[in-house]
Amino acid sequence: MRGRLLGVIASFGLLVGVVVVYFIFILEEAPPGVAASVHGTTAQLTLQTDASYGHAPYPDWVTYEARDPSGHWQHSTILKIPAGTRYVHVTVYEYDTATGLRNPFFAYVRGTVGGVIQLNGRPMNYVDAASPAHTFTAPDLGLNVPLPGIDSSAKNQCAAAPCRTSEAHNTISFTFKTPKPGNYRFQCIVPCALGFLYGFGGPMQTIGYMDGMIEVA
Repeated sequence: MRGRLLGVIASFGLLVGVVVVYFIFILEEAPPGVAASVHGTTAQLTLQTDASYGHAPYPDWVTYEARDPSGHWQHSTILKIPAGTRYVHVTVYEYDTATGLRNPFFAYVRGTVGGVIQLNGRPMNYVDAASPAHTFTAPDLGLNVPLPGIDSSAKNQCAAAPCRTSEAHNTISFTFKTPKPGNYRFQCIVPCALGFLYGFGGPMQTIGYMDGMIEVA
């Protein structure tokens, strides 16, 4: 009986250790920030979403990437906005296929200038709830942008990040007003974490993948 109890305690301790390591080395390991490019009073962010990060030993998860002012793609979701700007203009290259939303609330565009996005050059304030591959959602800003995915049968799909504009993608652009200085969390709301419970684990809660921060300073 005592041996069995010790075995249970040891197993529990091992489980706690694994959870602690996961939080310290995966969830809490913040990537370097990526500064927006600034043009007059407008900050410009260029992002892409990819179905596969594809760079061992890091988890091969679905991910965001951000382009720095020198034009290089960075595996980061820490986005830095100068407080002196008035607007933030965002361009997202969506390379992933559709997963769809569980809550159609997030199919509506909210918080952008004019209440619209441009999807491949077409203004839209709503998309089919089955079409998003991801969203760019910042609750504290009242901002929600659905990002429709490419067709699953599309040719020349991207295999690993960073993807190239010669590969199949949708282009989504939108503008929102620069908020007051502070940190504002954003996240993808589409349950796209394949292999995790309900699709919301792993990359969905990890900074650098589908979870990030807008830092205004």
